[in-house]
Amino acid sequence: MTPVPVAKPSLITRPLLVRFLSVAGSSVSFYLPLSVVPRYAASSGSDAGAGLATGALLLATVAAELATPRLVARVGYRLSLTAGLALLGAPALALLASSRLTVILAVSIVRGLGFAVTTVAGGALTASLIPAERRGEGLGLVGIVSGVPSLVCLPLGLWISVHWGYGPVFAATAIAALAALGSMPWLPGRSPSPGHEPAVGPASPVGPASPVGPASPVGPARPGCGVLAGLRIPALVRPAVIFSAATMATGVLVTFLPLAVRSTGVAAVALLAQPAAATLARWAAGRIGDRHGQARLLGPGVLLSAAGMALLVATGRPALVVAGAACFGTGFGLLQNATLSLMYARVSVDGYDSVSAIWNAAYDAGMGGGAAGIGLLVAHTGYPAAFGLTAALILPALLLTRRERTTR
Repeated sequence: MTPVPVAKPSLITRPLLVRFLSVAGSSVSFYLPLSVVPRYAASSGSDAGAGLATGALLLATVAAELATPRLVARVGYRLSLTAGLALLGAPALALLASSRLTVILAVSIVRGLGFAVTTVAGGALTASLIPAERRGEGLGLVGIVSGVPSLVCLPLGLWISVHWGYGPVFAATAIAALAALGSMPWLPGRSPSPGHEPAVGPASPVGPASPVGPASPVGPARPGCGVLAGLRIPALVRPAVIFSAATMATGVLVTFLPLAVRSTGVAAVALLAQPAAATLARWAAGRIGDRHGQARLLGPGVLLSAAGMALLVATGRPALVVAGAACFGTGFGLLQNATLSLMYARVSVDGYDSVSAIWNAAYDAGMGGGAAGIGLLVAHTGYPAAFGLTAALILPALLLTRRERTTR
């Protein structure tokens, strides 16, 4: 007898579509000023200040991400996201009044706290709304929703700041996050049960979380698996560390590429090419990984990321700068989807908050550490050497990708 094909569960649901609104709003608010604030800080005369601005934003994010699962457990997704969006957007208005480095750093820290809450709480909620059988594809789709704003806003923020000044960038940064608050009443407050689409509407009740998907390599469902417990599980830590190697390079790229390249136009095109390539690669990685295994994508992701940063050494050659940004973005997108999909597959739905916190902490610690660390060296090494050093620092992650290929 010919086996009857099993229909795939629906990927697009009403709660997921509502969630896309806050994904887009927070992405715009984060990426629009990301390459602008370092220039704003550098206008005070310090390249180190440019790195510190990005570093303060992301290191504050890391600190808050590790605590956010407790907040989510106490007040739920909806209230957590509301607080996160408010902290992400409103402080940007203070930059309209002052360009002092102390103000920039203070705003960056508060926005980092808000971004942490939106990414951890939002990431866990999003994962709970995606069927386990289509997790990679679903995360790839979410990557497009969050990636398009980064694709547009990284170069757009730079262009606006050059032609119209910094004020419109900071005003739009605040508006994007605060406008997304309008979608909050229509999001579930707690994790939906698998296979159940919660009713959308103000204060829609959702049942308690239940495990989804097959048993994972790190054991069966781990209810109550906290961040510290997750950090003791090698099968969760390895993908996060691999990803952090690439995010470290992202912090260097978005902070120093606009300062290293003489032409603002070339910098803007490169900042467009990087997230465009990452968005497409993340979507492709989701579809390929669901069929052939996410671990197969880790090695190519690391190699492409390192090769892209190496090409940026040629800061005086526009074609190589743009090609390097696109090559790096491709590798970054592969790692973005593959590492997150692997980590979600290794816990139950009760552990999604912890996975989201660990993965996002790796993301932001890498970005912040890369920007701040290379920022302290760049005055002595110059920008080309800094990009070359960054490429070399990515390669040791290949050792961990070999271990992941043997993990089942």
